[in-house]
Formats: sequence, structure tokens, C-alpha cells
Amino acid sequence: MNSDDLAIFLHVANVRSFSRAALDLGTNQSTVSRRITTLEVELGVRLFRRSGRGVGLTERGEQLLTYATTLEQTLEAARAAMRSGSGHGPASLTIAAQPTVARIMFGHLGRRLKADYPQTRIRFVEGLASQILSRLQDGEIDLAVMYVPAHPGATRYDALLAEAVCLVAPPSHGMPSTTVEVSSLGNFPLILPSTHHGLRVLVETLAQRHGFAPNVTLECDGSVSLTKQLVMEGCGFTVLPAASVLEETAARRLCCYPLTEPAVTRDVAIAWPQNRAMAEGVWNVARIIREIATRLSTDGSWPGTTLYDSRATFP
Repeated sequence: MNSDDLAIFLHVANVRSFSRAALDLGTNQSTVSRRITTLEVELGVRLFRRSGRGVGLTERGEQLLTYATTLEQTLEAARAAMRSGSGHGPASLTIAAQPTVARIMFGHLGRRLKADYPQTRIRFVEGLASQILSRLQDGEIDLAVMYVPAHPGATRYDALLAEAVCLVAPPSHGMPSTTVEVSSLGNFPLILPSTHHGLRVLVETLAQRHGFAPNVTLECDGSVSLTKQLVMEGCGFTVLPAASVLEETAARRLCCYPLTEPAVTRDVAIAWPQNRAMAEGVWNVARIIREIATRLSTDGSWPGTTLYDSRATFP
């Protein structure tokens, strides 16, 4: 017995006719009769009394009618609740991002979410990749917008865009060209995070592939802002996405040189745990994040980026 069987039974009981029920349900009388017979056999009772004037309920049929009516009302209430609540968004939502991504996206995203989901309690979190991944797995964060790490682990990523990585230099340092070859990175004193952070791993991976030894003159596990300040003070160079130094390069406080031959990029993606289903309302928020990232990349607000197809994912 299932809800479809009970729905057919309920309709026959209401109209007191197999042929009329079949017409209303868009099927034929034999199908309706067969489904009712199957239901009677399964339950081991007669549900209807047949006569030339139609059908009537037996005592057992009257009992089942009560359950069938209750189920129909429950299903209709569920449909109404889902329809009425579908546009309201989740009751609460926590979205995390690494500092560069947060600075670019959170203002636009906050404005859009407050307009679309005014009843949703929204919380933004800024943090390092390791912190975000841990809180994703613990269920403290619903979605993250972040750079895809070298070892994704038990996290699923829906790719948004690839972002160019640059050598960031103090303004006093004159460069002979507008780009820097990856193989020459070893010639620059670098300010980088310690080994468990993404950009340090990226530089060391490039060093292995292109045969140079990184010259790490200073380690900084603070914010991106602190690293940029150290570069502006002439303490060394660093490696960052172009968008990280957009304001500083416009004000000529820093210089940015894309890494080339080959071009170096980092993938930015929406992240969520593989072992947790994403609720419908959160999927809609993920769609909004993609729309905003697409607009920012297209209009130049997120420089040095190349959009991925919406179906691109990382395991």
C-alpha cells in the first residue's frame, strides 16, 4: 500500500464510481479496478460493495477512508508549506571565504541576499583555508567560497573561476618587463606563509616543477594586509592573486607582475562537504554566488580571472 493507492481509493470513495474516478484521474476503468482489487488483496478485506448503481464503502472501507483522508490532507499541507516557504530562503545561513575572496564578494553578496531573503539570518566568516575546511566538516559553515587546495579532502567544489597569480613588488623596485617568468622566482626574496598555507605550497610546487629554490626571506602567517604592508616597507616580494592588490596597484603603492611561461592561476570554487546534502535553499544561494562571481569577472571588478563552465567540479 502506498500513497498513490490510497489516492485512487479516496477518489473512488468520493465519487462512488470506478468509471467516473478513471475519467477524473486520466486513466481507464480497468486500471482503477485493478488497483483497488490489488489493494483489497493486500489488506485482506473488501473495501467496496459493487452494484449496478455504482459502488459503496464497506465497514472496512469506511475505516480506511479516515486514514486516506488524513494522509491526503497531510500531503496537501506539506505541498502548501513547501510552496509558501520556497522563496524565503533558509532560516539561517553561514558563508565563509578567504580574505581576498571575502573582500571582493561579500559586499555584493550581502546586498543581494538581504534583498532576496530578508527573513534569513546571515553570517559571514573570514578565515584561512584550513580553518574554513574544518568548520565546513563540523557543520558550522553552510557554504564557502575559497581557493581549491592542493589536497581537497572530503570536500566538494563547484568551480567558479581561475584567478591569475602575480609577483607583488614594492613600488621602488623597477622591473624590466610587465610579467615575470616562473623559473625566475628564485631570484626574489619572498615573504610567504609557513608551509601549511596555500600560497607557500603553490610556490614550492612551482619550484619543484621548474627547477628553482624559493628564497623565503620572511614568513608571515598574518593577514594578507600585513603581508602587503611588509612588501610596501621594502621587506621583500610576495606572491598573491591580482585582485588582492587591486587598490594598492591603482594607488601605486605596490606593483603586480603576472607569472607566466606558464601562466599561474588558482581556482576559486564554492565548497561544501561531500558527506552532507545541501538543502534546497542553500543551492539557490550557491546559484546567486555564481551569478555574482560571473558579473564581477565579466565587468572587470575581479581582474585577472577566467570563468569556468557551470558544470565544472573538483572531486
